[in-house]
Amino acid sequence: MYDSVNAPLVQHLQNAVRAKELYKRDRDYIVRDGEVLIVDEFTGRVLEGRRYSEGLHQAIEAKEGVRIKEENQTYATITLQNYFRLYDKLAGMTGTAKTEEAEFNHTYKLDVVEIPTNRPMIRIDHPEVIYRTEPAKLAAVVEEVTRRHSTGQPILIGTVSIEKSERVSGLLERRGIRHKVLNANHHELEARIIAQAGRLGAVTVATNMAGRGVDIMLGGNVEYLPAERSTAEVAAEHDQVVQLGGLYVLGTERYQSRRIDNQLRGRSGRQGDPGESRFFLSLEDDFMRRLSTQAMARLVSLFDHDILSDGAPITRRLMTRTIASLERWSESSNLRWRGRVFVYDEVMNEQREVVYRTRRAI
Repeated sequence: MYDSVNAPLVQHLQNAVRAKELYKRDRDYIVRDGEVLIVDEFTGRVLEGRRYSEGLHQAIEAKEGVRIKEENQTYATITLQNYFRLYDKLAGMTGTAKTEEAEFNHTYKLDVVEIPTNRPMIRIDHPEVIYRTEPAKLAAVVEEVTRRHSTGQPILIGTVSIEKSERVSGLLERRGIRHKVLNANHHELEARIIAQAGRLGAVTVATNMAGRGVDIMLGGNVEYLPAERSTAEVAAEHDQVVQLGGLYVLGTERYQSRRIDNQLRGRSGRQGDPGESRFFLSLEDDFMRRLSTQAMARLVSLFDHDILSDGAPITRRLMTRTIASLERWSESSNLRWRGRVFVYDEVMNEQREVVYRTRRAI
């Protein structure tokens, strides 16, 4: 295989293995109208026009049995950090920048200023409940949704991938709970679906932060409601939902970043409205699998195995603090990785500036 005459086959083999084992349908990409489309892991949105490079996209197309298109040729690359630094002025607004304050300062020399909320935030963030297995966790999620849905409280269920959202949707269907699913497979309905997640009795399943940029208003978002529905009816439904405790956000898995988790929580309790949030976790979650052996052993040591064998959750505060520290560890690991990429790109960036300076002069 590694003789010089077979050198091109090595890359084909590596791409074939990567496409088969590492890139999962309905998580990393979707297939729509005979085309492989990349899904953004942070937003759950389709990246229109984007293709994996160096033959990987073709390998995935072969795996999925769709038409194999020509490979994209990359003529120049730049890291996002250096791309953003090309701007004369750099600024932004987000409700979750505080957790990334150190990186903003180090990379862009930007300060992060926290602006107080317009009205007091009264959302209740419950401690995580953790199960030993994923099936036990999902069974508990369905029970929790069933219990709260019976009162009419609106529920937003956050998942980390299309595959997981479809799985939760299937379990809810079996229980007979009507719901809407928002992921990259239903991208064109994104705003309309998420805008009504605060209506009485609404159950919405969404990947990560799909639907960002649209406010979830208790009682419904007038902008996206049928014309025949009056403002008075919306106000009356708003008051009903408030009496029920507001929007209940249910996270089915932790992400590698507190920022993403905070964005999910932040869909509830806006503008002084009441709300609740809770994460349901298991030791079989993808986030847990990424932990080191020592970290996992520390986590398992906190469990009472007799209790866990019955599928009962652990809700100790100590467990919540442990999960938070593991998430910070994951963030710092990713930060170091981005930092190393940035340092290497700085060398290329100097060459880039010389080339572009010469080009402009010509």
